[in-house]
Amino acid sequence: MARIAVIGANGTIGSAVVAEAVARGHEVTAVVRDPARYRGGVGGPVAVERGDVLDPADVARVAAGRDVLVSAVGGGDGPGHLALIEPAARSLVEGLRRLDGGAPRLIAVGGAGSLETAPGVRVWDTPGLPEAVLQIMRAHGAALDYYRTVSDLRWTVLSPAAEIGPGERTGHYRTGLEQLLTDAGGRSRISVPDFAVALVDEIEQPEHIGERFTCCAL
Repeated sequence: MARIAVIGANGTIGSAVVAEAVARGHEVTAVVRDPARYRGGVGGPVAVERGDVLDPADVARVAAGRDVLVSAVGGGDGPGHLALIEPAARSLVEGLRRLDGGAPRLIAVGGAGSLETAPGVRVWDTPGLPEAVLQIMRAHGAALDYYRTVSDLRWTVLSPAAEIGPGERTGHYRTGLEQLLTDAGGRSRISVPDFAVALVDEIEQPEHIGERFTCCAL
């Protein structure tokens, strides 16, 4: 059993991670900005705590005594992501560094925009993408670039397929590193429940410490 804190537990992905981890018997704390508005979910978390991902002191507080800190924060629209995602990465690292060597492992939900579709070509190079979508992609890309400068913490970034949304939990998926993955029909997609499966699998069997990986439906 791992002691897991999930920041952004009220979001679509964060709530799925909470539900998956609880279903597997882990001790989970849902970290949200307003506990009174926490929606809970199947299984429910062990505890709910208030926390602001942009406050390193809050990060240190909710991370203390945990084995894993999951960041599933999102910023809504493009400008919201630009204002949140990369600053959140810096706050998470600063907060964990305050724990003086007792920091838990960090797993952050990333984006698909920086994945390669061909050598030297990334998803965000696709012609015709709306500016708001590009802003979201670039925000996650900047956060990943920052994490890659961090060598004193155990971090992992998990990027979804190009499409992530509602769907069934199959428990099956493929993983890769820097290349965008597609299924047998050539589509890059994964359901939110299966993305949560991949993330909790990584908690239970670490294979990507200090790097980004991605997952896709079979």
